[in-house]
Amino acid sequence: MCTNPFQKIPKRKSSWIFNLSLTALFFFIFGTTSYAQCAMCRASLASEGNKTKAEAVNDGIVYLMVIPYVLVGGIGYAIYRMKKK
Repeated sequence: MCTNPFQKIPKRKSSWIFNLSLTALFFFIFGTTSYAQCAMCRASLASEGNKTKAEAVNDGIVYLMVIPYVLVGGIGYAIYRMKKK
């Protein structure tokens, strides 16, 4: 039993790799079924009847949504590397 509650418990290196892989797999599987259009965009594109244009707008919105996550992830990784040193 640990008497010091602030004592660091050693972690396995492979556990964070497994968690990262599992999270990435989750986002790749379930990310393809999401719809990112707002109500106004959906209404204006649905009234035109052009399915190809509506799908293109939806893909563009999803593409623009990914960029902030990549930036935040990169900044988080840089901070992690600085703290590790």
